[in-house]
Parts: sequence; structure tokens; C-alpha cells
Amino acid sequence: MSSTSLILTAGFGILALLGLPFAFAIGICVLLVILVSGIEPMLLPQTMLAGTQSFSLLAIPFFMLAGELMSASGLSRRLVRVADVFVRHLPGDLGHVTVVAALIFAAISGSAPATVAAIGVIMIPAMVERGYSKAYATALTVASGVLAPLIPPSIAFVIWGVIAEQSISKLFLSGVMPGLLMAVGLMGMVTWNAIRTGRPRQQRASPKEILQALREGIWALLGPVIVLGGIYAGAFTPTEAAVVACVHALFVGFFIYRSLNLKNLPGIIARAMSVSAMIMAIVAVSTGFGFLVAQEQIAMNLAQWLGDNIQNHWLMLAALNLSFFLLAAVMDEVAIMVIFGPMLIAIANQFGVDPIHFGSIIVTNVAIGMASPPVGYCLFVGIALSGLKLWPVARAILPFVIMMLVVLMIVTYVPGFSLALID
Repeated sequence: MSSTSLILTAGFGILALLGLPFAFAIGICVLLVILVSGIEPMLLPQTMLAGTQSFSLLAIPFFMLAGELMSASGLSRRLVRVADVFVRHLPGDLGHVTVVAALIFAAISGSAPATVAAIGVIMIPAMVERGYSKAYATALTVASGVLAPLIPPSIAFVIWGVIAEQSISKLFLSGVMPGLLMAVGLMGMVTWNAIRTGRPRQQRASPKEILQALREGIWALLGPVIVLGGIYAGAFTPTEAAVVACVHALFVGFFIYRSLNLKNLPGIIARAMSVSAMIMAIVAVSTGFGFLVAQEQIAMNLAQWLGDNIQNHWLMLAALNLSFFLLAAVMDEVAIMVIFGPMLIAIANQFGVDPIHFGSIIVTNVAIGMASPPVGYCLFVGIALSGLKLWPVARAILPFVIMMLVVLMIVTYVPGFSLALID
């Protein structure tokens, strides 16, 4: 193995295990390779800049901003209220409310961290007050929030669409069935837990309560209709839909609910910029990393090795899923997609996997990785909201992760499931 390959593999692994932020770990490895191999130093900034110059990537900061605006303007609270009147009478009451509210919020924000934060700040205290353990409430909120990468519009599908050069709209559709199945699985586990623990059921909402909740939440519910309807009606692209989501949240916050004012905006924009900058920094340095990986032909060599040693299509998909899950448990999901994307695509092409189906497999893995211990990003958002340590939440979320892995197996080995909505 050459010194370049050693730095890109072992060097990066050591830095990541030492706890260095992924953007810095990747950037340091790229700089070391440039110094060791004598590559023109200007390669790094040029490659980083090129990696972020995609129109589709503009969707990321706008969807992050839409999520922040929804939280600040009270849209997320009204969405929770709508979910509550429809499902609170089921066994598990607030657990079902958490899942349904996360589904609706995800259909506007496209961001798992934003969904966990917006729903968690309301539902974790409410579930604890109702008698749920804080660890269980946090775990369920995180598991529900990570439906966002699968429910369109999805930032993860935007990133993968750019990497794989596939239709983002088709990728969005490929995530609907896996996302809904995962939501059904979460609600099934909530019901089982409620029956097992003998939790009392809440009273069914009256028609008057339902109408009142719908009247108060109609503008919030219009968000997914406008965003998704506009995309699939051809009125605007997924990137433009992110801007439309921001405009909708601003309009409702300022003129309908009147919960926003100009003093709020700097803080809202700063929070959205902070998360967006982190994501884009990882995309930028990962592009340079991926370029060097391609130059060393690491991806092609691995694809060839797999082709020579694994002849069975099913075994190859199982090996990819296992590898991706292990990586996602210890690495940032954006970095994995950007760094290993070309390698994964080469392997999938060699085995004749449909590119849209493969995208749904990858993003389902991403969703699970965001909730998986030890470093799932959304797991830490939930921990920050609840104030708990990692282990209690990690232990509580494991059953949900196992259920998600079952859904991943269905997505992987039944291509028609994720492709059902695509012509």
C-alpha cells in the first residue's frame, strides 16, 4: 500500500477515533497527502470549491432555515396539536403523536436534526409528564426524527443525487415507502410498549377538538402540500422548493400567526447557517478526499476485489449494508456519502443494481446511522434536549434501530418496494 493510500485509510481512521471533528480529520489527511506526494497545493481549495458548486446543494441551507423558521413561528407546535387529536386515543398516545408530528415536520424541513430538535423540545417534556421515562421519550423522538432523510423533501437525497448524478425527484419518491414502513414500525413498537406496561389510554378527541386543531394548524399543514405538490407538478425544482418552504414559513410566521418579528430573524438565520456551514464544510473537504481516493484507484480496486470474490448479488448487498452501517455508527453520514459514494456506485454498477434503488438503500442506511450509537448525530441532538448521558438513550434506542434494520433488509432485497411510486 502506498503512503498516500495509508494516509487516506489508516490516517483518517486514527484521527476519527481520536475524536477529531470529521471535517478537520478529512482536511488534515488531504493536506498530508498533498505534502507527501508533491501534488500542486492549489488542488485542495480548487477541489473544495468545485465540490460545493452545485445548484442542488443550495437546498441544504434553505431547508435548514425553513426548519428553524417553523420552530420559531409555532408551526411545529400546531403540527403536534394536529397529530394529537388524531392518534392520542391509541395505545401509546403521545408516542404516536411524536411519530406522526415528525412525519409531517419532515415533509417540510427535509432535515433530521431540525425535526428532532423541533419535535423533541415539545414532546420529550410532554411524554415525561405523562409518565414515560426520559430515556424512552428521547429515544423515540430521535428514532422518529430520523425519518426525515426518507420523507421527501430530503437533504440526504439531495446530496446523494448530486454525487450519483441521478434525478432528485425520483430519489425523493424512492424514500416514501421505506419511510412510511419505518413509521408504521415505530408506531407498532409504541403500541406494544403501551400494552406491555399497561399504560392507560387517553380519551378520543371530539369532532370539535379535531376541527379546532385543523383550523389552527391549516397553514402549517399547507407546507408539505405546497412544497411536494410544486415539485411533482413541475412548478419548481427541489432546490427552489426549499426557498418556497422558507417563504411559506416567513409568511405564516409574520402575517398569519404573527409569532415572528424582525428581532427574531438574526438568531434564526444564525442557527441555520451554523448547521449548514458544518454540512457544507464536510462536503467540501470530502470532495478533495474523494478525488484522492479516486486518483489512488482505491474505489476501483475494492470494486474489482468484490467482483472477484463475491459473485452473489445478495451477498454483495449484505456486505455493503454491513459496511455502511458500521461506518455510519462511527462517522458522519454526509462524509460517508461524499467520500465513499464513487466507490459504492462503482460496485453497484458492476452488479447491475438500479441506481435509484441503490440510492434508497444508501439513504435508509443514512437514516439508521443518524440514530445509531455511538456517534449518531441526531442521537446527540436528543441527548442535548433531554440532558441525559449517552448510555441510557443508546440502550433505549437499540430496539428501534433493530426494527429499522429489518426495514433496511426489505428495502435492499425487494427493489419494487422502494421503486413502487416511480413510473
